[in-house]
Amino acid sequence: MARRPRLELPGVPLHVIQRGNNRAACFVADGDRHLYLKSLGDAASKYGCAIHAYVLMPNHVHLLVSPERAGAVALMMQDVGRRYVRIFNDVHKRSGTLWEGRYKAAMIDSEQYLVVCQRYIELNPVRASLVAAPADHRWSSYRHYAHGIRDPLLTPHELVQRLALNDDDRRDAYRDLFREPLAQPVVERIREATNRGWPLGGDAFVARVERALGRPARPPKRGRPDGGRKPAALSVSPEMLI
Repeated sequence: MARRPRLELPGVPLHVIQRGNNRAACFVADGDRHLYLKSLGDAASKYGCAIHAYVLMPNHVHLLVSPERAGAVALMMQDVGRRYVRIFNDVHKRSGTLWEGRYKAAMIDSEQYLVVCQRYIELNPVRASLVAAPADHRWSSYRHYAHGIRDPLLTPHELVQRLALNDDDRRDAYRDLFREPLAQPVVERIREATNRGWPLGGDAFVARVERALGRPARPPKRGRPDGGRKPAALSVSPEMLI
């Protein structure tokens, strides 16, 4: 059966997950992580992708990225994969694939959910009990935004820039966003949207995506006792944004 094309539009952020094959480690040493980030930065510049946030976990990667044109994220990920895997295999005396099939991705309704998704990404090491606080994990975008430790890979999204008028106040406001963990329903919604490849947003956002792409951008209705009624998109209610 043909694979369903990914949903991607110029300027619309994507939450991207790429996992190690069979959930095996895709990073063994810090040199691997430096290589991955260098490869990612080069490919992002080459194909016109703005990296807003990231985290490198032991066996997978999360990215928040906006492409300048449709298809740019796929080209970027292919470029990173070829370069990184070739060198990783050579250094660690291994062969074969490193990644688990195609990367997962979900378009993000930026006005409602971009900052939430960025928090989700940077809180991954805390949820996985790797660290006690996001600042304790070196391999993420958190310290750039919260503590001013410059990361040249990153292009802050305008919504993050709007948190305050100057850098010091913006960092304070950013840290405030992390004083409470994300509500579990929010975490589950983001996971579901990304793993299934459907947009994370409200009805109006999904309708705009469908008009722009000229094809469906929501799960198909299935026969159910309630007549198949279900939310048009995977969304997060305001009261869950804690």
